[in-house]
Amino acid sequence: MQAATHILDHDALLTEVQAADFLNLSIRTLQAWRAKGCGPAYVRAGRAIRYRRRDLVAWMDANTVASTRPPLAVQRSAS
Repeated sequence: MQAATHILDHDALLTEVQAADFLNLSIRTLQAWRAKGCGPAYVRAGRAIRYRRRDLVAWMDANTVASTRPPLAVQRSAS
């Protein structure tokens, strides 16, 4: 038996619902971010909003924070 391989199409266009599910966010959050001009890049085709999977991954990578605490050297010099 061969193992099933899951190939993701990084250029696939996801609906607003699928994108919200992918990011584990509410649809309203994505809508609010679009209105403010922030959040992940999206494609507008008439009234339809679509998100490329690769844009969602890029947005997550750009917003990944290792720590909110400054490095120890910075903490000592600030004291």
